[in-house]
Amino acid sequence: MSWTEEKVAKLKELWGQGNTASQIAEIIGGVSRNAVIGKAHRLNLSAKIKTRTAPSNQTFENSAENKNLKNKRGRRSKFKSLIIEKDFEPENPKQLEELDENSCKWPIGHPNEKSFYFCGRSSLKDFSYCKLHLLYAYQPKGKKEDNSEKEEVPEFIEKKIQSA
Repeated sequence: MSWTEEKVAKLKELWGQGNTASQIAEIIGGVSRNAVIGKAHRLNLSAKIKTRTAPSNQTFENSAENKNLKNKRGRRSKFKSLIIEKDFEPENPKQLEELDENSCKWPIGHPNEKSFYFCGRSSLKDFSYCKLHLLYAYQPKGKKEDNSEKEEVPEFIEKKIQSA
């Protein structure tokens, strides 16, 4: 495909009107979108970058801070109300087949053991766990337990470290 003077003139006109490369290719005919973009680039036609007007940085920073505060307050308040409450309903052991949408799905034991079951207490709305197990599963940000206490290294690993 060769660019004739007529096609180049039409390209410049349509480009100046703000048409997209796809629209121009369709109007000219026999030209691909990429060919239009390439020719416009070689002709040094102005880039068609339309920038969105962004709000001022100060407004953006303030809205981001407010959003973070709201998220933190909401999350904290959810967990504070659970921590204050000390009375938890008794466990209602259930097997997998017995679980429904309102029962706590916290596993107790190891799945390979015969004594394995799920908590079965009534779960909180929009969560899979009861109040007690929710405290284990979803720890408030920044309040996770520090694992500063090192667990004992098994003997065979210690021997490997020493022999290395």
